[in-house]
Amino acid sequence: MKPVKVGLLGLGTVGGGTLTVLKRNAAEITRRAGREIRPVMAAVRDLEKAKIRAGSLALTDDPFAVVNHPEIDIVVEAMGGEVLARELILAAIAQGKHVVTANKALIAKHGTEIFAAAQKQGVMVAFEAAVGGGIPIIKAIREGLTANRIEWIAGIINGTTNFILTQMRDHGMDFADALKLAQEKGYAEADPAFDVEGIDAAHKLTIMSAIAFGIPMQFEHAYIEGITQLTRDDVRYAEQLGYRIKLLGITRRTPAGIELRVHPALIPERRLIANVDGAMNAILVKGDAVGVTMYYGAGAGAEPTASSIVADLVDVTRMHTADPHNRVPHLAFQPENLSAEPILPMGEVRTGYYLRLRARDETGVLADVTRILADSGVSIEAMVQQEQQAGDKMMDIVMLTHQCLEKHVNTAIIKIEELPVIAGNVVRIRLERLAG
Repeated sequence: MKPVKVGLLGLGTVGGGTLTVLKRNAAEITRRAGREIRPVMAAVRDLEKAKIRAGSLALTDDPFAVVNHPEIDIVVEAMGGEVLARELILAAIAQGKHVVTANKALIAKHGTEIFAAAQKQGVMVAFEAAVGGGIPIIKAIREGLTANRIEWIAGIINGTTNFILTQMRDHGMDFADALKLAQEKGYAEADPAFDVEGIDAAHKLTIMSAIAFGIPMQFEHAYIEGITQLTRDDVRYAEQLGYRIKLLGITRRTPAGIELRVHPALIPERRLIANVDGAMNAILVKGDAVGVTMYYGAGAGAEPTASSIVADLVDVTRMHTADPHNRVPHLAFQPENLSAEPILPMGEVRTGYYLRLRARDETGVLADVTRILADSGVSIEAMVQQEQQAGDKMMDIVMLTHQCLEKHVNTAIIKIEELPVIAGNVVRIRLERLAG
């Protein structure tokens, strides 16, 4: 049978890893796909630098030469970025070529437009590698759990922040030192904002939310909060209370709408996901029939990501000649059946909270704080007064609350910070029990 010919846009970490896996496992991949998947051309920035990695593969420094190549059936976008990548993908689709991409930002922001173009042309856009690296989470949600009404997804979906938080917990590092170590080990970029501010995780969560609930991509409505303000004291206090702090991406279906939020959260240490450390990723998916399922693995890296890209290439090859109407829809649901459920504003989200405040050690302080919380509709589950240093007239008070609306907690925090006995700002970290 005639081979399926592939063009690569980019031959760096992801593109190079894809080429390596395609070559090394060529016989096995052919057996699985039913026909050979043959890379024939790659677009690169530096032709000389790429020659060693490319071998006999044809090279060009013009990415449109790959898109416009008449023999290429599938274009693999592994260059990153948004503007040029979007232009190239839409151009490939317009020419009737299938697309495989690992570009989470592009899919999260422009996926609705890209999928509509692909639907019109009768081609496939596969993006397993955009979320969770080598973890096959897109296929799991879209196909493996298709019998379920998905209730919620919660995941550690950024390895850089998970590594930093692990160092803060295990070695008592502050954020700056843990970040520096992550950069030295290659887990964090020189400019780490994309990771530590939660943007990377929000791109991935947006994609999973759309697939889980059959809604359009709505990255612009995601609530995003990073880990830069976390202190080793809060990590330590959480540990003492039986919790661990992770940067979580959470999307949940509620009667009022869809939650779509990324932020640090306390998780009970007995939960399996709380014990996912280092640069690893883990994702929980709760379906009404199956209950809670967990997916764990490397969230980045050349060959883990290539594993997902090649899996997409095999899927596209298998379905290459199928009637477009019989293929798995891009967002799990048929395009005409997408939901218009709104994304909830953060103030309407209901969850538990960790509150830490620094107060003068005076009679009546706790009474004032608890009165404000009660008046605001916030119920305290547990309270701990931390030991004072010798001669220190201030004390740390840590409280855990029952579930309540975020807007009620915000009201209480404002009033607590106005008390003359309170120093600085109240630290607020959300608490997720992630129970089945």
